Amino acid sequence: MTHLADHLGQAVSFAPHGLDVAAQAIEAMRPGDVLLVENTRFHAGEEKNDPDFVEALAALGDLYVNDAFSAAHRAHASTEGLARKLPAYAGRSMHAELEALSKALERPQRPVAAIVGGAKVSTKLDLLGNLMGKVDILIIGGGMANTFLAAQGKAVGKSLCEHDLLDTARKILAGAGSCEIVLPVDAVVAKEFKADASSRVVSVDAVGSAEMILDMGPRSTARIIEILGRAKTLVWNGPFGAFELKPFDAGTIAVAKVAAELTKSGQLVTIAGGGDTVSALNGAGVADSFTYISTAGGAFLEWLEGKTLPGVHALRRN
Repeated sequence: MTHLADHLGQAVSFAPHGLDVAAQAIEAMRPGDVLLVENTRFHAGEEKNDPDFVEALAALGDLYVNDAFSAAHRAHASTEGLARKLPAYAGRSMHAELEALSKALERPQRPVAAIVGGAKVSTKLDLLGNLMGKVDILIIGGGMANTFLAAQGKAVGKSLCEHDLLDTARKILAGAGSCEIVLPVDAVVAKEFKADASSRVVSVDAVGSAEMILDMGPRSTARIIEILGRAKTLVWNGPFGAFELKPFDAGTIAVAKVAAELTKSGQLVTIAGGGDTVSALNGAGVADSFTYISTAGGAFLEWLEGKTLPGVHALRRN
């Protein structure tokens, strides 16, 4: 509340507890006053999108502005139900997010490259399926890449790998169509998962049985940098390796810095999102240089998966 008051340059009042207290506080407001109401998730009707609770919320105001894209994938009372009861609008942050994401996938400058990393294929099957139909180049990194490498018959040692999804990975590779799928060709491996562990660079065909792939190697990094040099749009969700441990952050940092430089020179539009991705970009010191960094986690991912976000859909209906 203090931060909001500082930003607005005026006092902000707070209405705790139930909606009755909020209604009384609103009744006492004068033109220009600002009131912050208690988090609606403390009410049982919020997550249920309860019609009676929606009606009670609607009675508190005349207009509805949703500026929380990060919650737009939830059909809750304050994100979806209220937008159907009052004249509804997108706030500036929400509008900027939707504009950036539309620029990335709905009306992008081509070629479009997407980086999808992270730990598991199983959590991003919908994402991969949707992106293959929308981007020109799909770069798969992180633990996810290990499953695809294993699906190609390569030994991945003790690396994170979903062996039960090898058939799924093969189907994804076979169904890529005109989308170019890029996997690592070399890797940084170690026998211990810890910072500064003894490591070596090997071809993805030469991972030892006791080793773990913890980052992509220099040839893979150079290949991705070359791809970025000819791309016009980049969508990024997920790091390339164990970026939280040095020196296994090297691949992610190198690609992030090149993407930032291409963005600053006007050669590349860069859209990134997801908690680990944002942390990695902040760690590389380049987040401020990207075209847009999404404020959302789950909503950003579901948008990339091609799913309808209830909070956005309700605004568009208005």
